[in-house]
Amino acid sequence: MGKNTVVRRLDLGYFVRPASEAGGTQPRVEPVLAYLVRHDNGLILFDTGIGEAGPGTEAHYRPRRRPLRDALAASGVALDDISMVVNCHLHFDHCGGSPLLAGTPILVQDVELATARRGGYTVDELIDFPGAVYEEVAGEAEIWPGVRIIPTPGHTEGHQSLVLRRRDGSLVLAGQAHDLASHFASEQLARHATLHGAEQPLPPYRPWLDRLADFDPRRVLFAHDCSVWEPPETAGP
Repeated sequence: MGKNTVVRRLDLGYFVRPASEAGGTQPRVEPVLAYLVRHDNGLILFDTGIGEAGPGTEAHYRPRRRPLRDALAASGVALDDISMVVNCHLHFDHCGGSPLLAGTPILVQDVELATARRGGYTVDELIDFPGAVYEEVAGEAEIWPGVRIIPTPGHTEGHQSLVLRRRDGSLVLAGQAHDLASHFASEQLARHATLHGAEQPLPPYRPWLDRLADFDPRRVLFAHDCSVWEPPETAGP
């Protein structure tokens, strides 16, 4: 079941999301976070950081990068130690370090890779770089004992998350399934209200939250928010 699985968060820099995309009147500075998963079978790297982009994208998001090699070294890990990469999706701020991992399998949803290869979606040089090795996933897949890929479309059609079964309960690496932990929490509440028959109207929630609930997640971690979602206490006062 992968009960000895340990997860470490990696700080790979930040970018500035313009107010027009942040849903307010002010821009929002967002971290770029990857996750190192230590499993009995080896090391998984979930996302690889911010890639180099064209001048327009650089000016739009004003990214500040922390080299992937440095972030891994702080955890006592070298690039060659990584057994596989799992990308939640293939935008440039999630697959930027992948060319450093030539020859290492990259697991991605088939629809996500097909979309990226059509062009105009991401930075092409970060996708089919020399030595790129993709293992395409079609839907759910258990890739190691206790490690399961779950499709979580929304931000992109091919977005995926990683569910880790551990001794202390399931942990979800949700990538950019939601931008913020608070957004995830709001949809979780909308789901509960709907299931409990609360009077309409109620806000919608993403259907894959029903599938995540099957794993009874104890913690959910995100790519652009340092906050962690945990379920509210169920015991009464």
